[in-house]
Amino acid sequence: MRATLHVLIVTAALAGPAGAQSPSLPSFSDWEAVVEAARGQTVDWYAWGGETHINDYIAWVGGEAEARYGITVNHVKVTDTAEAVARVLAEKAAGRSSGGAVDLVWINGENFVAMQENDLLLEGRWAEALPNRDLVDMARYGDAIRTDFGVDVRGQESPWGRAQLAMIYDAERTREPPKSLAGLRRFAEANPGRFTYPQPPNFTGTTFLKQVLLDTVQDRAVLYEPAGENAAEVVRDALLPFLEALHPHLWRSGEGFPEGVGDLRRLYADGEIELALTGNPSDAVAGVNDGLLPPASRIAAFEGGTIGNVHFVAVPWNAQDVAGALVLANLLLEPDAQARKADPAHWGDPTVLDVDALPDEARAAFGEGVEVDAPTLAEPHASWTPIIERVWAEAFL
Repeated sequence: MRATLHVLIVTAALAGPAGAQSPSLPSFSDWEAVVEAARGQTVDWYAWGGETHINDYIAWVGGEAEARYGITVNHVKVTDTAEAVARVLAEKAAGRSSGGAVDLVWINGENFVAMQENDLLLEGRWAEALPNRDLVDMARYGDAIRTDFGVDVRGQESPWGRAQLAMIYDAERTREPPKSLAGLRRFAEANPGRFTYPQPPNFTGTTFLKQVLLDTVQDRAVLYEPAGENAAEVVRDALLPFLEALHPHLWRSGEGFPEGVGDLRRLYADGEIELALTGNPSDAVAGVNDGLLPPASRIAAFEGGTIGNVHFVAVPWNAQDVAGALVLANLLLEPDAQARKADPAHWGDPTVLDVDALPDEARAAFGEGVEVDAPTLAEPHASWTPIIERVWAEAFL
C-alpha cells in the first residue's frame, strides 16, 4: 500500500494538463513500475567534479545503480552548477521540452532558485513522494529541507547531504583557534599571512562573506527576507569595514585569493596558512586518513554558530530519463548509501537520515560521524547572494 501511495503522488506530480502524462514517461501504477521503467536508462547526472573522493563516491553510486536497477549513471563533471542551469535554460529558450541533456543535477542555493524562478524544474512535489523520504530526519533538518536559502523548495529537490562552515587547524601549531569573528581578526593580525578565504563566487568564499555579514549587520533578521532596494548599502556598510581591516593581514596581503577549498587545503598542508575553511566537518579526519593533512588536524567553528545548509538533487523539467533520475534520487537516500557517504574514509558528508530510527543493522553501518561543535545558522535568503558577491567584487577586484 505504501509503495502504491508514493507512486500515486509521483504520477499526479508528473501529470501534465488535463492529467496528460509527459510522452517521455510511462503510466506508473506502483513504485515497482517506476523501477522497471528506469531499467536500461542512462541518467546524465550533472555534479561538481572538483574532489577525487566525491567523484569516487559518485562512481560507487553508479555501480550500485547498475547492479540494483540496471541504470547507467553518467557523471557529467562541472566546475560550477551554474553550467547545468545555463544548459537547461538554453534548451528551454530553444523550445526543447523533452529529451534534455540534464537528467539530475546536484544543486542548492541560488542555482536552485534560478531554476525554480525560470520554471526549469520538474513540476510537482516528487521529492516528498520518494519511498526513502520517510527515512529523512525532518524533525532535525526539516526547515533546511523545506526551504533552500530561504525559498520554499515545493518538493522539487531531494536532500542527500549537509554542510556547515568550519575551520581546519593543526592542534600542535594552533593551540587556540578563533572562536568568533572578532577572534579571527585578532588571529590574522597576530599571524599575518596565515589565513585566507577562496575568491568569491566560489561557494565557500561566498559563504565566508555571508558569515561575516551575519556577524556584523545591525539586524540579522533582514538577511532572511528578500533583498530590498537598499540591500547593496546594507552589505557595504556591514561587510566592507571588517574586510578592509582584515585583508592586509591575509595570505598575500589580501592581494590574491585561492580558487577553492582544494587550494586552501594544499596551502594548509604545506604550512603556508594555519586555518583552512571548509564546508564539510569531516574534511580534517578524511585528510588525515589519506595522509594529506597533518596528523593533529582538527575542526573548529565560532561558538555563536556558523552557516550550514542542506544540498540536494533536482530533476529538470525536460529531462530525458525521468524514471531513472527518480530511482537514483531514491537510491541516494538508501541507508547504506548514506552511511558510505558519511564515512570519512569515502567522503565524510553528513547524513540527512534519522539514524536513530533505522533498524539495528542499518544503524550500525554509521560511525560516530563528525559534527561541528557549534550551532548551525541558516543561510540568508538567496536574493542576497549576488548582491554580496557584486559588492565584494567592486571593492576588491
